[in-house]
Amino acid sequence: MENMVEAPGQSATSGKPRKGEVSKILVTGAEGYIGHVLSSRLVNMGYDVTGLDTGFYSRGLLYHDGRDRPRMLYRDTRLMGVDELRGFDAVVHLAELSNDPLCEFDERTTYDINFKGSITLAEKAKKAGVRRFIYSSSCSTYGASGDAERTEMSEVDPQTAYARCKILVERTVATLADSEFTPTFLRNATAFGASPRMRFDIVLNNLAGLAWTTRCIRMTSDGTPWRPLVHVEDICDAMIACLEAPKEAIANETFNVGDDDQNYRVRDIVDTVATVFPGCTVAVGNNNGDNRSYRVSFQKIRKHLPDFRCQWSIQRGAEQLRGIFEKIDLTEHMFKAAPFTRLAQLKQLVRTNQLDDNLHWQA
Repeated sequence: MENMVEAPGQSATSGKPRKGEVSKILVTGAEGYIGHVLSSRLVNMGYDVTGLDTGFYSRGLLYHDGRDRPRMLYRDTRLMGVDELRGFDAVVHLAELSNDPLCEFDERTTYDINFKGSITLAEKAKKAGVRRFIYSSSCSTYGASGDAERTEMSEVDPQTAYARCKILVERTVATLADSEFTPTFLRNATAFGASPRMRFDIVLNNLAGLAWTTRCIRMTSDGTPWRPLVHVEDICDAMIACLEAPKEAIANETFNVGDDDQNYRVRDIVDTVATVFPGCTVAVGNNNGDNRSYRVSFQKIRKHLPDFRCQWSIQRGAEQLRGIFEKIDLTEHMFKAAPFTRLAQLKQLVRTNQLDDNLHWQA
């Protein structure tokens, strides 16, 4: 393995944007883990991009990737007005509280931001004349489905406030669809891979960081739960494909985002990380009441968006992370820094009175 930083994702969607109805795009959560990568790629492709972010994780820049950034609005999505949304052809909505432990921390605020805030944003976008609304949902909506493979038509079984809000937003925004307003719902598998706005609180990234900094790979589960994984660049490819697709291919559709070959038991992810970071010990935990386990089918997105294919295996993603860690000399202190773990960062901002109880910035 060559220990080098992998170049930014080059894919079938690279180059200048295709002719179509989308040219001016608002990306919410543009300073987040996925949003940073997506907004930079869209700028590079020639789109007119504006990023929106509340700035909760602004301190969390792990490395520079050399990509151009969009113009930014630092605003809470809950405070956006209709007039501020006028002129955009599409909104890609990523700006929510972003994982299960964080959302369990404060369910009331989770519903305020992730459900009410997202619904209100979609309603305002429609009033403002936005034509496409791409919503970043999650495969965690399938909950505890065991070995059975879930499709977009399967019954959902959300286990957390995070997943319940995703389903509520999907169902409510779907009712807004008409000939002028096209929502699309992307149920992403669990993300992994390098982003300048790094997250170390998702499974493969966390295991890789532990392997590099402590030489011990610690599973919080017993390794048996199923998780589908997808690289952050592949998630961005799916979002770009939805921006460029014919309207009839994506109108009011829900897509699982990932690849059938990337359904893993947690212990398989550990084995891959151990191969890329040799010499580590492995510590096994228990499931601690977390009974989420789901396998997912990704056939539908391939039928509707035939140019979309995942490019990143977990082996390649782990190697990419190792290259980043070597280049920046990742330390345990950096790995554990609050901005790279969503729950830790928000707790710190609340504890220091920078955010109020509703997660609005204090004056």
